Amino acid sequence: MFHPIQHFKTITTHRHIVMRECFRVGLYRQGLLHDLSKYSPQEFLVGARYYQGNRSPNNAEREDIGVSLAWLHHKGRNKHHYEYWTDYQKRPDGTVGIEFVRMPVNYVVEMCMDRIAASRVYNGASYTNRDALNYYLKGNPSRYMHPDTAALLEKLLTILADQGEEALYAYIRGTVLPEWRRSRKK
Repeated sequence: MFHPIQHFKTITTHRHIVMRECFRVGLYRQGLLHDLSKYSPQEFLVGARYYQGNRSPNNAEREDIGVSLAWLHHKGRNKHHYEYWTDYQKRPDGTVGIEFVRMPVNYVVEMCMDRIAASRVYNGASYTNRDALNYYLKGNPSRYMHPDTAALLEKLLTILADQGEEALYAYIRGTVLPEWRRSRKK
C-alpha cells in the first residue's frame, strides 16, 4: 500500500518536534535543517511505500528487500546519526577496520532530540520520558559509537528519564553546549 499523505504527516510532525526542541536549547540552524532529506524522492517514496505509522518504514524496507536504501541515503546526509561518523582506519598491524569517530557535541544533542521526537511520534499518547532511553538501551548502539559519543548520549537520555525534560534542557543549555562552544574557540 502507498501512503504518501500519512508518511508526509509523520515525518513533518517529527521534524517539527525536533525543530522545537532544538530551538529550546539554542540549535536554531540544526532545528531548521533537521531531516530535510526525508522529503527527497530517494527517502520519501520508500517511506510512503513502507509506511506503518508505528515504526520506521526503513525497518520494513530492510525486512522486505534485505537492505534499506532509504536509510543508506539518509544516514549519509544527516550528521545527527552516529552511523554518519564511521570511517575506515589503517591499524598498526596493516589491517583496515572501522573506526567510530567522536561526534561533535551539537550533533549528539540533535541526536538526542531526534530520539525524543521519534519516541513521541511512534508511542503517541503512551509516550514517557523513559522511552528514548529504553529504545537506546534495547538497541545497544554504544558498541557502534565512539565511547565519548555513547557516554554523552546515554547521560542526556538518562537525565530525561530520571529528572524530566526541563532538567535535560537546562543541563544542555547550561553545561553541554557552553562547554562545546568554549572548546571550539581554543
